[in-house]
Amino acid sequence: MKGLISVLASLLESRTSRHNLVLLVRFLLVLFGMVALYSLLFHLLMQWEGQRHSWLTGVYWTLTVMTTLGFGDITFNGDLGRFFSMIVLVSGVVFMLVLLPFTFIEFFYAPWMRAQTAARAPRELPVGTTGHVLLTRHGPLTSVLIPMLKKYDYPYAVITQTVAEALELHEKSINAVVGELDDPETYRRARVETAAMVVTTRNDVINTSVTFTVRELAERIPIVASASSEASRGVIELAGATHVLRLEEMMGIALARRVLDTEATAHVIGDVDGVIIAEACADGTPLAGKTVAESKVRDLTGVNIIGLWEHGRLELVTPTTLIRSNSVLVLAGTRAQIDHYNELTCIYQVDRAPVVIIGGGRVGRATARALANRNQDYRIIEKLPERVRDASKTIVGDAAEIEVLQKAGISEASSVVITTHDDDANVYLTILCRRLRSKVQLISRASLERNVGTLHRAGADLVLSYGSMGANAVFNLLRGSDTLLMAEGVFVFPTLVPEALAGKTIAETAIRSRTGCTIVAIEKNGERSINPLPNCQLPAGGEMVLIGTLEAESKFLKEFPTTHANRRKTRG
Repeated sequence: MKGLISVLASLLESRTSRHNLVLLVRFLLVLFGMVALYSLLFHLLMQWEGQRHSWLTGVYWTLTVMTTLGFGDITFNGDLGRFFSMIVLVSGVVFMLVLLPFTFIEFFYAPWMRAQTAARAPRELPVGTTGHVLLTRHGPLTSVLIPMLKKYDYPYAVITQTVAEALELHEKSINAVVGELDDPETYRRARVETAAMVVTTRNDVINTSVTFTVRELAERIPIVASASSEASRGVIELAGATHVLRLEEMMGIALARRVLDTEATAHVIGDVDGVIIAEACADGTPLAGKTVAESKVRDLTGVNIIGLWEHGRLELVTPTTLIRSNSVLVLAGTRAQIDHYNELTCIYQVDRAPVVIIGGGRVGRATARALANRNQDYRIIEKLPERVRDASKTIVGDAAEIEVLQKAGISEASSVVITTHDDDANVYLTILCRRLRSKVQLISRASLERNVGTLHRAGADLVLSYGSMGANAVFNLLRGSDTLLMAEGVFVFPTLVPEALAGKTIAETAIRSRTGCTIVAIEKNGERSINPLPNCQLPAGGEMVLIGTLEAESKFLKEFPTTHANRRKTRG
Protein backbone atom coordinates (compact mmCIF):
# COMPACT_ATOMS: atom_id res chain seq x y z
CA MET A 1 0.00 0.00 0.00
CA LYS A 2 2.86 2.37 0.84
CA GLY A 3 4.41 1.71 -2.59
CA LEU A 4 1.05 2.34 -4.29
CA ILE A 5 0.69 5.68 -2.50
CA SER A 6 4.23 6.73 -3.44
CA VAL A 7 3.63 5.88 -7.11
CA LEU A 8 0.30 7.78 -7.09
CA ALA A 9 2.03 10.76 -5.51
CA SER A 10 4.74 10.64 -8.13
CA LEU A 11 2.10 10.36 -10.84
CA LEU A 12 0.16 13.39 -9.61
CA GLU A 13 3.30 15.53 -9.26
CA SER A 14 3.63 15.80 -13.03
CA ARG A 15 1.54 18.48 -14.75
CA THR A 16 1.27 16.32 -17.87
CA SER A 17 0.07 13.35 -15.83
CA ARG A 18 -2.58 15.45 -14.11
CA HIS A 19 -3.77 16.73 -17.52
CA ASN A 20 -3.94 13.16 -18.84
CA LEU A 21 -6.01 12.07 -15.84
CA VAL A 22 -8.46 14.93 -16.50
CA LEU A 23 -8.82 13.82 -20.14
CA LEU A 24 -9.42 10.23 -19.03
CA VAL A 25 -12.12 11.31 -16.59
CA ARG A 26 -13.83 13.38 -19.32
CA PHE A 27 -13.79 10.43 -21.68
CA LEU A 28 -15.35 8.19 -19.04
CA LEU A 29 -18.05 10.79 -18.36
CA VAL A 30 -18.91 10.88 -22.09
CA LEU A 31 -19.05 7.08 -22.14
CA PHE A 32 -21.32 6.95 -19.09
CA GLY A 33 -23.52 9.60 -20.68
CA MET A 34 -23.85 7.46 -23.83
CA VAL A 35 -24.81 4.41 -21.74
CA ALA A 36 -27.44 6.46 -19.92
CA LEU A 37 -28.82 7.91 -23.18
CA TYR A 38 -28.97 4.52 -24.90
CA SER A 39 -30.69 2.99 -21.85
CA LEU A 40 -33.35 5.73 -21.99
CA LEU A 41 -33.90 5.28 -25.74
CA PHE A 42 -34.14 1.50 -25.17
CA HIS A 43 -37.08 2.01 -22.80
CA LEU A 44 -38.85 4.38 -25.20
CA LEU A 45 -38.49 2.07 -28.20
CA MET A 46 -39.48 -1.01 -26.19
CA GLN A 47 -42.62 0.77 -24.96
CA TRP A 48 -43.38 1.80 -28.55
CA GLU A 49 -43.19 -1.92 -29.52
CA GLY A 50 -45.35 -2.91 -26.51
CA GLN A 51 -42.53 -4.44 -24.42
CA ARG A 52 -41.83 -3.42 -20.83
CA HIS A 53 -38.48 -3.83 -19.02
CA SER A 54 -36.88 -2.43 -15.87
CA TRP A 55 -34.29 0.32 -15.90
CA LEU A 56 -31.61 -2.19 -14.86
CA THR A 57 -32.54 -4.32 -17.87
CA GLY A 58 -32.00 -1.27 -20.10
CA VAL A 59 -28.49 -0.74 -18.77
CA TYR A 60 -27.85 -4.48 -19.07
CA TRP A 61 -28.96 -4.50 -22.75
CA THR A 62 -26.91 -1.40 -23.60
CA LEU A 63 -23.70 -2.84 -22.13
CA THR A 64 -24.10 -6.26 -23.80
CA VAL A 65 -24.66 -4.64 -27.20
CA MET A 66 -21.86 -2.04 -26.83
CA THR A 67 -19.38 -4.72 -25.78
CA THR A 68 -20.54 -6.94 -28.72
CA LEU A 69 -21.53 -9.74 -26.33
CA GLY A 70 -25.11 -9.70 -27.63
CA PHE A 71 -26.69 -12.50 -25.57
CA GLY A 72 -29.91 -12.28 -27.66
CA ASP A 73 -32.24 -12.71 -24.65
CA ILE A 74 -33.67 -9.19 -25.20
CA THR A 75 -34.35 -8.08 -28.80
CA PHE A 76 -36.40 -5.58 -30.77
CA ASN A 77 -39.13 -6.82 -33.12
CA GLY A 78 -39.25 -3.87 -35.53
CA ASP A 79 -36.80 -2.33 -37.97
CA LEU A 80 -36.50 0.91 -35.97
CA GLY A 81 -35.36 -1.03 -32.89
CA ARG A 82 -32.93 -3.08 -34.94
CA PHE A 83 -31.52 0.12 -36.52
CA PHE A 84 -31.07 1.55 -33.02
CA SER A 85 -29.28 -1.68 -31.99
CA MET A 86 -26.88 -1.23 -34.91
CA ILE A 87 -26.08 2.33 -33.80
CA VAL A 88 -25.43 1.14 -30.22
CA LEU A 89 -23.28 -1.73 -31.52
CA VAL A 90 -21.09 0.46 -33.80
CA SER A 91 -20.64 3.19 -31.18
CA GLY A 92 -19.76 0.51 -28.62
CA VAL A 93 -17.09 -0.95 -30.92
CA VAL A 94 -15.58 2.51 -31.45
CA PHE A 95 -15.75 3.71 -27.86
CA MET A 96 -15.38 0.61 -25.68
CA LEU A 97 -13.18 -1.63 -27.84
CA VAL A 98 -10.99 0.98 -29.54
CA LEU A 99 -10.99 4.38 -27.83
CA LEU A 100 -11.35 3.22 -24.21
CA PRO A 101 -8.35 0.83 -24.19
CA PHE A 102 -6.22 3.32 -26.13
CA THR A 103 -7.24 6.18 -23.85
CA PHE A 104 -6.71 4.12 -20.71
CA ILE A 105 -3.23 3.02 -21.82
CA GLU A 106 -2.17 6.44 -23.12
CA PHE A 107 -3.54 8.64 -20.36
CA PHE A 108 -3.36 6.38 -17.33
CA TYR A 109 -1.50 3.09 -17.66
CA ALA A 110 1.58 4.45 -19.47
CA PRO A 111 1.99 7.41 -17.05
CA TRP A 112 1.40 4.99 -14.17
CA MET A 113 4.18 2.71 -15.42
CA ARG A 114 6.48 5.67 -15.95
CA ALA A 115 5.79 6.88 -12.44
CA GLN A 116 6.38 3.40 -11.07
CA THR A 117 9.65 3.19 -13.00
CA ALA A 118 10.69 6.65 -11.84
CA ALA A 119 10.15 5.54 -8.24
CA ARG A 120 13.19 3.27 -8.73
CA ALA A 121 15.25 6.38 -9.56
CA PRO A 122 15.05 8.34 -6.30
CA ARG A 123 15.61 12.06 -6.10
CA GLU A 124 16.97 11.90 -2.58
CA LEU A 125 18.89 9.57 -0.31
CA PRO A 126 17.28 8.24 2.89
CA VAL A 127 17.46 10.37 6.00
CA GLY A 128 20.38 9.25 8.14
CA THR A 129 22.67 8.37 5.21
CA THR A 130 26.26 9.11 6.29
CA GLY A 131 29.80 8.38 5.19
CA HIS A 132 28.81 8.00 1.54
CA VAL A 133 30.66 9.07 -1.61
CA LEU A 134 28.83 11.22 -4.16
CA LEU A 135 29.87 10.82 -7.80
CA THR A 136 28.79 13.13 -10.63
CA ARG A 137 29.45 10.73 -13.50
CA HIS A 138 29.59 7.05 -14.32
CA GLY A 139 32.62 6.86 -16.60
CA PRO A 140 35.97 5.07 -16.96
CA LEU A 141 37.23 6.23 -13.56
CA THR A 142 34.07 5.64 -11.54
CA SER A 143 33.39 2.28 -13.20
CA VAL A 144 36.57 1.08 -11.46
CA LEU A 145 36.04 3.09 -8.28
CA ILE A 146 32.52 1.80 -7.56
CA PRO A 147 33.56 -1.89 -7.23
CA MET A 148 36.35 -0.75 -4.89
CA LEU A 149 33.84 1.18 -2.78
CA LYS A 150 31.56 -1.86 -2.64
CA LYS A 151 34.42 -4.15 -1.66
CA TYR A 152 35.37 -1.92 1.27
CA ASP A 153 31.75 -1.22 2.31
CA TYR A 154 31.65 2.46 1.43
CA PRO A 155 28.11 3.61 0.48
CA TYR A 156 27.92 5.73 -2.66
CA ALA A 157 25.52 7.32 -5.14
CA VAL A 158 25.91 8.58 -8.69
CA ILE A 159 24.09 11.85 -9.37
CA THR A 160 22.42 11.69 -12.79
CA GLN A 161 20.57 14.44 -14.58
CA THR A 162 17.90 12.25 -16.19
CA VAL A 163 15.62 9.47 -14.98
CA ALA A 164 16.60 7.39 -18.03
CA GLU A 165 20.27 7.46 -17.06
CA ALA A 166 19.42 6.61 -13.45
CA LEU A 167 17.33 3.63 -14.55
CA GLU A 168 20.11 2.43 -16.82
CA LEU A 169 22.49 2.48 -13.85
CA HIS A 170 19.84 0.81 -11.69
CA GLU A 171 19.74 -2.08 -14.17
CA LYS A 172 23.50 -2.46 -13.62
CA SER A 173 22.96 -2.54 -9.82
CA ILE A 174 24.56 0.91 -9.43
CA ASN A 175 23.03 3.32 -6.92
CA ALA A 176 21.87 6.56 -8.51
CA VAL A 177 19.98 9.67 -7.51
CA VAL A 178 18.37 12.11 -9.96
CA GLY A 179 19.09 15.83 -9.85
CA GLU A 180 20.65 18.77 -11.66
CA LEU A 181 24.36 19.15 -10.99
CA ASP A 182 24.17 22.94 -10.55
CA ASP A 183 21.19 22.86 -8.16
CA PRO A 184 22.04 23.11 -4.44
CA GLU A 185 18.83 21.24 -3.64
CA THR A 186 20.23 18.18 -5.44
CA TYR A 187 23.10 17.96 -2.96
CA ARG A 188 20.85 18.67 0.02
CA ARG A 189 18.68 15.71 -1.00
CA ALA A 190 21.87 13.68 -1.49
CA ARG A 191 22.80 14.41 2.17
CA VAL A 192 26.06 16.11 1.16
CA GLU A 193 26.49 17.50 4.67
CA THR A 194 27.06 13.96 6.01
CA ALA A 195 28.92 12.57 2.98
CA ALA A 196 32.53 11.36 3.14
CA MET A 197 33.57 12.82 -0.22
CA VAL A 198 32.32 14.32 -3.48
CA VAL A 199 34.05 13.19 -6.69
CA THR A 200 33.38 15.09 -9.92
CA THR A 201 35.02 13.88 -13.15
CA ARG A 202 33.12 15.78 -15.84
CA ASN A 203 34.56 18.59 -17.98
CA ASP A 204 36.37 21.51 -16.36
CA VAL A 205 33.41 23.90 -16.49
CA ILE A 206 30.97 21.47 -14.88
CA ASN A 207 33.56 20.39 -12.31
CA THR A 208 34.03 24.03 -11.31
CA SER A 209 30.26 24.53 -10.99
CA VAL A 210 29.82 21.36 -8.94
CA THR A 211 32.73 22.26 -6.66
CA PHE A 212 31.46 25.78 -6.04
CA THR A 213 27.89 24.59 -5.39
CA VAL A 214 28.95 21.85 -2.96
CA ARG A 215 31.42 24.09 -1.14
CA GLU A 216 28.66 26.61 -0.37
CA LEU A 217 26.65 23.85 1.32
CA ALA A 218 29.47 21.98 3.11
CA GLU A 219 32.63 23.85 4.06
CA ARG A 220 34.73 20.88 5.16
CA ILE A 221 33.74 18.00 2.92
CA PRO A 222 36.60 16.71 0.73
CA ILE A 223 35.97 17.46 -2.95
CA VAL A 224 38.04 15.64 -5.58
CA ALA A 225 37.81 16.99 -9.14
CA SER A 226 39.58 16.25 -12.40
CA ALA A 227 41.15 18.96 -14.56
CA SER A 228 42.43 18.87 -18.13
CA SER A 229 44.93 21.72 -17.82
CA GLU A 230 46.98 23.61 -15.24
CA ALA A 231 44.86 26.73 -15.76
CA SER A 232 41.65 24.79 -15.10
CA ARG A 233 43.27 23.26 -12.05
CA GLY A 234 43.79 26.71 -10.56
CA VAL A 235 40.17 27.73 -11.19
CA ILE A 236 38.78 24.53 -9.69
CA GLU A 237 40.98 24.98 -6.61
CA LEU A 238 39.68 28.55 -6.26
CA ALA A 239 36.13 27.15 -6.43
CA GLY A 240 36.91 25.07 -3.35
CA ALA A 241 38.24 21.69 -4.47
CA THR A 242 40.32 19.84 -1.88
CA HIS A 243 42.21 17.78 -4.46
CA VAL A 244 42.47 18.32 -8.23
CA LEU A 245 43.67 15.40 -10.35
CA ARG A 246 45.55 16.04 -13.60
CA LEU A 247 44.84 12.52 -14.86
CA GLU A 248 46.62 12.96 -18.20
CA GLU A 249 49.73 14.23 -16.42
CA MET A 250 49.57 11.36 -13.93
CA MET A 251 49.21 8.85 -16.76
CA GLY A 252 52.20 10.29 -18.62
CA ILE A 253 54.41 10.10 -15.53
CA ALA A 254 53.25 6.55 -14.80
CA LEU A 255 53.98 5.43 -18.37
CA ALA A 256 57.44 7.02 -18.29
CA ARG A 257 58.27 5.22 -15.05
CA ARG A 258 57.84 1.89 -16.81
CA VAL A 259 60.33 2.68 -19.60
CA LEU A 260 63.62 0.77 -19.39
CA ASP A 261 66.36 3.11 -18.23
CA THR A 262 69.83 3.48 -19.70
CA GLU A 263 71.16 2.65 -16.24
CA ALA A 264 70.63 -0.50 -14.20
CA THR A 265 69.76 1.53 -11.11
CA ALA A 266 66.35 1.21 -9.49
CA HIS A 267 63.79 3.97 -9.95
CA VAL A 268 61.13 4.45 -7.30
CA ILE A 269 57.51 3.96 -8.35
CA GLY A 270 55.82 4.38 -4.99
CA ASP A 271 55.96 4.68 -1.22
CA VAL A 272 53.52 2.62 0.86
CA ASP A 273 53.66 3.61 4.53
CA GLY A 274 57.44 4.07 4.28
CA VAL A 275 58.05 0.93 2.22
CA ILE A 276 59.77 1.97 -1.00
CA ILE A 277 58.70 0.06 -4.11
CA ALA A 278 61.10 0.34 -7.05
CA GLU A 279 61.80 -1.26 -10.40
CA ALA A 280 65.15 -2.06 -12.01
CA CYS A 281 66.24 -3.61 -15.27
CA ALA A 282 68.36 -6.80 -15.15
CA ASP A 283 69.73 -6.28 -18.65
CA GLY A 284 73.47 -5.60 -18.67
CA THR A 285 73.99 -6.62 -15.02
CA PRO A 286 75.46 -9.76 -13.43
CA LEU A 287 71.94 -10.55 -12.14
CA ALA A 288 70.82 -11.80 -15.55
CA GLY A 289 70.98 -15.58 -15.78
CA LYS A 290 71.01 -16.12 -12.01
CA THR A 291 68.28 -17.26 -9.64
CA VAL A 292 67.01 -14.93 -6.94
CA ALA A 293 68.98 -16.86 -4.33
CA GLU A 294 72.16 -16.79 -6.41
CA SER A 295 71.88 -13.04 -6.96
CA LYS A 296 72.37 -12.40 -3.19
CA VAL A 297 70.65 -9.01 -3.62
CA ARG A 298 69.09 -9.27 -0.17
CA ASP A 299 72.33 -10.22 1.54
CA LEU A 300 74.30 -7.42 -0.12
CA THR A 301 71.79 -4.55 0.05
CA GLY A 302 68.84 -5.55 2.27
CA VAL A 303 66.55 -5.04 -0.73
CA ASN A 304 64.11 -7.85 -1.44
CA ILE A 305 63.21 -8.93 -4.98
CA ILE A 306 59.47 -9.47 -4.60
CA GLY A 307 58.55 -9.94 -8.24
CA LEU A 308 59.53 -9.93 -11.89
CA TRP A 309 57.67 -8.37 -14.78
CA GLU A 310 57.43 -10.94 -17.55
CA HIS A 311 55.44 -9.94 -20.65
CA GLY A 312 53.05 -7.74 -18.74
CA ARG A 313 52.50 -10.15 -15.85
CA LEU A 314 53.90 -9.76 -12.36
CA GLU A 315 55.40 -13.06 -11.22
CA LEU A 316 55.99 -13.30 -7.47
CA VAL A 317 59.40 -14.87 -7.00
CA THR A 318 60.83 -17.78 -5.04
CA PRO A 319 64.54 -18.36 -4.30
CA THR A 320 64.73 -20.56 -7.43
CA THR A 321 63.13 -18.04 -9.81
CA LEU A 322 65.43 -17.32 -12.75
CA ILE A 323 66.23 -13.69 -13.58
CA ARG A 324 66.38 -13.23 -17.36
CA SER A 325 68.05 -10.45 -19.31
CA ASN A 326 64.66 -8.96 -20.25
CA SER A 327 63.29 -9.19 -16.69
CA VAL A 328 62.29 -6.08 -14.80
CA LEU A 329 62.87 -6.52 -11.07
CA VAL A 330 60.31 -5.30 -8.54
CA LEU A 331 62.17 -4.32 -5.38
CA ALA A 332 61.01 -3.48 -1.86
CA GLY A 333 63.05 -1.88 0.89
CA THR A 334 63.82 1.26 2.81
CA ARG A 335 65.13 4.38 1.12
CA ALA A 336 68.64 3.62 2.39
CA GLN A 337 68.48 0.06 1.07
CA ILE A 338 67.37 1.21 -2.38
CA ASP A 339 70.21 3.77 -2.41
CA HIS A 340 72.66 1.01 -1.49
CA TYR A 341 71.35 -1.11 -4.38
CA ASN A 342 71.89 1.81 -6.75
CA GLU A 343 75.47 2.29 -5.51
CA LEU A 344 76.25 -1.28 -6.53
CA THR A 345 74.48 -1.20 -9.91
CA CYS A 346 75.19 2.34 -11.14
CA ILE A 347 78.35 1.14 -12.88
CA TYR A 348 76.30 -0.89 -15.32
CA GLN A 349 75.20 1.04 -18.38
CA VAL A 350 73.10 -0.03 -21.34
CA ASP A 351 73.11 1.89 -24.60
CA ARG A 352 69.52 2.57 -25.54
CA ALA A 353 68.09 4.38 -28.53
CA PRO A 354 65.45 7.09 -28.05
CA VAL A 355 62.06 5.96 -26.74
CA VAL A 356 59.31 6.08 -29.35
CA ILE A 357 56.13 7.78 -28.07
CA ILE A 358 53.07 7.29 -30.26
CA GLY A 359 50.63 10.17 -29.73
CA GLY A 360 51.47 13.80 -29.03
CA GLY A 361 48.41 14.69 -26.99
CA ARG A 362 48.37 15.63 -23.31
CA VAL A 363 49.40 12.12 -22.18
CA GLY A 364 52.11 11.81 -24.82
CA ARG A 365 53.60 15.22 -23.97
CA ALA A 366 53.49 14.42 -20.24
CA THR A 367 55.33 11.15 -20.94
CA ALA A 368 57.96 13.06 -22.91
CA ARG A 369 58.49 15.59 -20.09
CA ALA A 370 58.88 12.79 -17.54
CA LEU A 371 61.46 11.03 -19.75
CA ALA A 372 63.33 14.29 -20.29
CA ASN A 373 63.58 14.73 -16.51
CA ARG A 374 65.39 11.38 -16.44
CA ASN A 375 67.70 12.47 -19.27
CA GLN A 376 66.06 9.85 -21.49
CA ASP A 377 65.91 10.72 -25.19
CA TYR A 378 62.61 10.26 -27.07
CA ARG A 379 60.80 10.77 -30.36
CA ILE A 380 57.09 11.57 -30.62
CA ILE A 381 54.91 10.48 -33.56
CA GLU A 382 51.93 12.82 -34.00
CA LYS A 383 49.39 13.21 -36.82
CA LEU A 384 48.38 16.81 -36.12
CA PRO A 385 51.06 19.47 -36.78
CA GLU A 386 49.39 21.90 -34.35
CA ARG A 387 50.26 19.58 -31.46
CA VAL A 388 53.98 19.72 -32.16
CA ARG A 389 55.92 21.42 -29.35
CA ASP A 390 59.48 20.41 -30.24
CA ALA A 391 60.00 19.84 -33.95
CA SER A 392 63.45 18.30 -33.42
CA LYS A 393 61.90 15.43 -31.43
CA THR A 394 58.62 15.03 -33.34
CA ILE A 395 57.80 13.07 -36.47
CA VAL A 396 54.59 14.31 -38.06
CA GLY A 397 52.69 11.41 -39.58
CA ASP A 398 50.47 8.40 -39.02
CA ALA A 399 52.01 5.77 -36.73
CA ALA A 400 49.96 3.13 -38.55
CA GLU A 401 52.37 3.54 -41.46
CA ILE A 402 55.54 1.44 -41.20
CA GLU A 403 57.63 4.15 -42.88
CA VAL A 404 56.69 6.64 -40.14
CA LEU A 405 57.57 4.15 -37.38
CA GLN A 406 60.93 3.44 -38.99
CA LYS A 407 61.64 7.15 -39.35
CA ALA A 408 60.97 7.51 -35.60
CA GLY A 409 63.58 4.83 -34.92
CA ILE A 410 61.51 1.82 -33.93
CA SER A 411 64.15 -0.50 -35.40
CA GLU A 412 66.63 0.58 -32.69
CA ALA A 413 64.30 1.65 -29.86
CA SER A 414 64.19 -0.49 -26.73
CA SER A 415 60.80 0.90 -25.67
CA VAL A 416 57.62 2.07 -27.39
CA VAL A 417 54.95 3.95 -25.43
CA ILE A 418 51.45 4.12 -26.99
CA THR A 419 49.48 7.02 -25.52
CA THR A 420 46.44 7.65 -27.74
CA HIS A 421 42.97 7.80 -26.13
CA ASP A 422 41.49 5.42 -28.74
CA ASP A 423 41.80 1.85 -27.43
CA ASP A 424 41.03 0.34 -30.84
CA ALA A 425 43.91 2.31 -32.34
CA ASN A 426 46.14 1.25 -29.45
CA VAL A 427 45.38 -2.43 -30.10
CA TYR A 428 46.17 -1.96 -33.80
CA LEU A 429 49.44 -0.15 -33.07
CA THR A 430 50.45 -2.72 -30.45
CA ILE A 431 50.03 -5.58 -32.93
CA LEU A 432 51.94 -3.64 -35.60
CA CYS A 433 54.84 -2.69 -33.32
CA ARG A 434 55.10 -6.20 -31.91
CA ARG A 435 55.29 -7.60 -35.43
CA LEU A 436 58.04 -5.16 -36.36
CA ARG A 437 60.02 -5.70 -33.12
CA SER A 438 59.40 -8.91 -31.19
CA LYS A 439 61.81 -7.94 -28.36
CA VAL A 440 60.89 -4.26 -27.91
CA GLN A 441 59.30 -3.17 -24.62
CA LEU A 442 55.70 -2.18 -25.42
CA ILE A 443 53.82 -0.01 -22.93
CA SER A 444 50.28 1.10 -23.66
CA ARG A 445 47.58 3.24 -22.18
CA ALA A 446 44.01 1.89 -21.93
CA SER A 447 41.10 4.29 -21.67
CA LEU A 448 38.52 1.60 -20.87
CA GLU A 449 39.02 -1.15 -18.33
CA ARG A 450 37.61 -3.87 -20.57
CA ASN A 451 40.37 -3.34 -23.15
CA VAL A 452 43.28 -4.04 -20.79
CA GLY A 453 43.24 -7.78 -21.46
CA THR A 454 42.91 -7.19 -25.20
CA LEU A 455 46.02 -5.02 -25.23
CA HIS A 456 47.97 -7.66 -23.31
CA ARG A 457 46.88 -10.30 -25.81
CA ALA A 458 47.87 -7.98 -28.64
CA GLY A 459 51.44 -7.99 -27.32
CA ALA A 460 51.76 -5.15 -24.79
CA ASP A 461 54.22 -5.82 -21.99
CA LEU A 462 52.56 -3.35 -19.63
CA VAL A 463 49.15 -1.68 -19.76
CA LEU A 464 48.11 1.17 -17.51
CA SER A 465 44.41 1.87 -17.27
CA TYR A 466 43.16 5.44 -17.08
CA GLY A 467 40.28 4.29 -14.90
CA SER A 468 42.36 2.21 -12.47
CA MET A 469 44.95 4.94 -12.02
CA GLY A 470 42.34 7.62 -11.27
CA ALA A 471 40.22 5.33 -9.08
CA ASN A 472 43.27 4.31 -7.08
CA ALA A 473 44.19 7.98 -6.50
CA VAL A 474 40.64 8.84 -5.35
CA PHE A 475 40.43 5.75 -3.14
CA ASN A 476 43.73 6.59 -1.45
CA LEU A 477 42.40 10.07 -0.64
CA LEU A 478 39.17 8.57 0.71
CA ARG A 479 40.87 6.06 2.99
CA GLY A 480 43.73 8.31 3.98
CA SER A 481 46.11 5.43 3.33
CA ASP A 482 48.62 4.46 0.68
CA THR A 483 47.57 1.85 -1.85
CA LEU A 484 50.03 1.75 -4.71
CA LEU A 485 48.84 0.70 -8.17
CA MET A 486 51.95 -0.87 -9.72
CA ALA A 487 50.24 -1.79 -12.97
CA GLU A 488 46.83 -2.91 -14.11
CA GLY A 489 45.39 -5.11 -11.35
CA VAL A 490 48.55 -5.21 -9.19
CA PHE A 491 48.44 -3.40 -5.84
CA VAL A 492 50.65 -2.81 -2.82
CA PHE A 493 48.45 -2.11 0.19
CA PRO A 494 48.71 -1.79 4.00
CA THR A 495 46.46 -3.68 6.41
CA LEU A 496 46.15 -4.65 10.08
CA VAL A 497 47.37 -8.09 11.09
CA PRO A 498 44.29 -10.33 11.25
CA GLU A 499 43.56 -11.81 14.67
CA ALA A 500 43.61 -15.30 13.16
CA LEU A 501 47.25 -14.81 12.11
CA ALA A 502 48.59 -12.96 15.16
CA GLY A 503 51.46 -14.82 16.83
CA LYS A 504 52.14 -17.07 13.85
CA THR A 505 55.24 -16.94 11.69
CA ILE A 506 54.97 -15.92 8.03
CA ALA A 507 55.74 -19.50 7.04
CA GLU A 508 52.96 -20.84 9.29
CA THR A 509 50.34 -18.44 7.94
CA ALA A 510 50.88 -19.60 4.33
CA ILE A 511 49.38 -16.28 3.20
CA ARG A 512 51.03 -16.53 -0.16
CA SER A 513 49.69 -19.99 -0.98
CA ARG A 514 46.26 -19.22 0.50
CA THR A 515 45.69 -15.81 -1.07
CA GLY A 516 48.46 -15.04 -3.56
CA CYS A 517 49.59 -11.99 -1.55
CA THR A 518 53.17 -11.49 -0.33
CA ILE A 519 54.17 -9.71 2.90
CA VAL A 520 56.78 -7.02 2.25
CA ALA A 521 56.76 -5.26 5.64
CA ILE A 522 55.56 -5.68 9.25
CA GLU A 523 55.22 -2.93 11.86
CA LYS A 524 54.47 -2.96 15.60
CA ASN A 525 54.68 0.01 18.00
CA GLY A 526 56.66 2.07 15.49
CA GLU A 527 59.23 -0.67 14.84
CA ARG A 528 59.23 -1.80 11.23
CA SER A 529 60.70 -4.86 9.58
CA ILE A 530 61.09 -4.54 5.81
CA ASN A 531 61.26 -7.80 3.86
CA PRO A 532 60.71 -10.02 6.94
CA LEU A 533 62.10 -13.54 6.97
CA PRO A 534 59.76 -16.58 6.89
CA ASN A 535 60.35 -17.23 10.61
CA CYS A 536 59.23 -13.69 11.56
CA GLN A 537 56.12 -13.61 13.77
CA LEU A 538 53.10 -11.46 12.93
CA PRO A 539 52.43 -9.21 15.96
CA ALA A 540 48.93 -8.85 17.41
CA GLY A 541 47.61 -5.37 16.71
CA GLY A 542 50.42 -4.72 14.24
CA GLU A 543 50.31 -3.72 10.61
CA MET A 544 51.72 -5.26 7.46
CA VAL A 545 52.15 -4.26 3.84
CA LEU A 546 51.11 -6.74 1.17
CA ILE A 547 51.58 -6.97 -2.59
CA GLY A 548 49.28 -8.90 -4.88
CA THR A 549 46.95 -8.83 -7.83
CA LEU A 550 43.36 -7.65 -7.54
CA GLU A 551 42.26 -11.30 -7.39
CA ALA A 552 44.79 -12.00 -4.64
CA GLU A 553 43.59 -9.00 -2.64
CA SER A 554 39.99 -10.21 -3.01
CA LYS A 555 41.01 -13.66 -1.73
CA PHE A 556 42.73 -12.02 1.24
CA LEU A 557 39.58 -10.03 2.03
CA LYS A 558 37.46 -13.17 1.80
CA GLU A 559 39.85 -15.16 3.97
CA PHE A 560 40.12 -12.39 6.58
CA PRO A 561 36.91 -10.30 6.21
CA THR A 562 37.28 -8.17 9.34
CA THR A 563 40.75 -6.85 8.57
CA HIS A 564 39.81 -3.98 6.30
CA ALA A 565 36.83 -2.94 8.37
CA ASN A 566 39.21 -2.51 11.28
CA ARG A 567 41.64 -0.61 9.11
CA ARG A 568 38.92 1.85 8.14
CA LYS A 569 38.35 2.61 11.80
CA THR A 570 42.03 3.23 12.47
CA ARG A 571 42.87 5.09 9.29
CA GLY A 572 39.65 6.66 8.12
